[in-house]
Amino acid sequence: MHCVMRKLTNSISRTQFRTKIVGFRSYCSNKVVVDIGQPTPASHPKLLKDGEITPGISSDEYIERRKKLLDLLPEKSLAIIAAAPVKMMTDVVPYTFRQDADYLYITGCQQPGGVAVLGHDIGLCMFMPEVKPYDVTWQGQIAGVEAALDTFKADKAYPMRKLREILPDMLRGSSKLFHNTQTATSTYTELEAFQKLVYCNNVRDLSVYTHQLRWIKSPAELKLMKEAASIACQALLLTMLHSKTYPFEGMLAAKVEYECRMRGAQRMGFNPVVGGGPNASVIHYSRNDQKIKQGDLVLMDVGCELHGYVSDLTRTWPPCGSFSSSQVCLIELLLVIPHSYWTKQVYFIVMVSFAISSLVVYLGGLFMKLYLPSSCLIRP
Repeated sequence: MHCVMRKLTNSISRTQFRTKIVGFRSYCSNKVVVDIGQPTPASHPKLLKDGEITPGISSDEYIERRKKLLDLLPEKSLAIIAAAPVKMMTDVVPYTFRQDADYLYITGCQQPGGVAVLGHDIGLCMFMPEVKPYDVTWQGQIAGVEAALDTFKADKAYPMRKLREILPDMLRGSSKLFHNTQTATSTYTELEAFQKLVYCNNVRDLSVYTHQLRWIKSPAELKLMKEAASIACQALLLTMLHSKTYPFEGMLAAKVEYECRMRGAQRMGFNPVVGGGPNASVIHYSRNDQKIKQGDLVLMDVGCELHGYVSDLTRTWPPCGSFSSSQVCLIELLLVIPHSYWTKQVYFIVMVSFAISSLVVYLGGLFMKLYLPSSCLIRP
């Protein structure tokens, strides 16, 4: 059946796409909106304001980021940033695409297949993937050269087939090259001009500079970060209420993801850690396949991603609805110990213990009885 569908779509593509492809969507209007493969103010007016490339971030801010990166780069140097590759779950099914953080930070493009070049003389030059009828049929429209110039505000843009003709001249005129080693692609690393710079030890990792830029957040970025944190907090509170009725790690993981997405998050920032009882002592526990036993605590380490900005928070609570007496003693100890200078080390150890598992809670209670004077123990 799959082979038949491929032949059918190929046949349709040959007749349907002889002329230039113009993608569009109509939102209860006669106005034709060009689809560039990601939201724009025209296609998603409720998501983006005029002048924004991505939600909350304007084109002026992206242009300013490029200028700041060029200010950090040495004279006669060049920066190359490739988009993140598509990762496959099976031979024909891809994972949901997530853009490389540096490529998104500089270009605003949320799609795979592109290579961005930044230089003092050329500004931002983007090499964009070309539209293929078969890919459009199966995956939808993608951003091309026109989108690079009009939407992403690149100074120059070329189709990807021109990269091997144009980029070597740029490389030969550069004394140093900085590139994103995490997404480096053979499209440019196999070029002779690139290899010569490697041989002369003039190729460096660009992340030293991009990370330096990203340390300082703009007001627009701070707003998105606060929104991402707010979404995760609301989702986790609702998950806590859900936990008494459904004390299962997998159900709590599903609940928190559902609540995050319903509030606008595109995805979770990472796989939720939902550890009941001793499972909470596994730092990156991800199985989430156990029922939480009566009397055990559950630790949840979660976060969501909102337009490229991620939140992260951890909470521990008893799904049964109440803490045991030993757990209450430990909580109160956490409130008392910081006021005592000599117990700072003990405070740190107990704080970590409480966070990781209810098993350590029991050990913490035993520790208090054996080693702390009775005056330090506050009864519930």
